[in-house]
Amino acid sequence: MENLTRQVGGKEDKISRIINKVLNQIFGAEATHLIYRHLESKYALRRDEIAEKIDVFAVGLEEFLRSGAYVIERKILEDIYSSYGLLRRLELERTQEECDFASQVKLLLRRA
Repeated sequence: MENLTRQVGGKEDKISRIINKVLNQIFGAEATHLIYRHLESKYALRRDEIAEKIDVFAVGLEEFLRSGAYVIERKILEDIYSSYGLLRRLELERTQEECDFASQVKLLLRRA
C-alpha cells in the first residue's frame, strides 16, 4: 500500500512541478506567485494540492485568466505528455475524444 501511495504521490509531484515550470516560463516568478495567491485565497487551494485537486485548479485558472487559460492548459498538457513520452499522449488521445484539461490530467494520473 505504501508503494502505491508513493507512486501516486510521485505522479502528483511531477504534475505540480510541470505546472509550476510552465507558469513561471510564461508569466515569470512574480505573476506566478499572484496566481498561486489567488488560488489559495479564493479557492483554498495550496500549491502542493494542485495535482490532486486539478478540477479546482482549472476553474481558478480559468477565472483568473479568462480565455487565456486555455493556452496555458494546452502548454501544461503538452509538457506533461512529453514528460511521459509521445506514445503515451497518442494512447490517451485515442481513448478520450475531446475532453477538458482536468479530465486529461486525471486520466494521465490513472494510466501513467
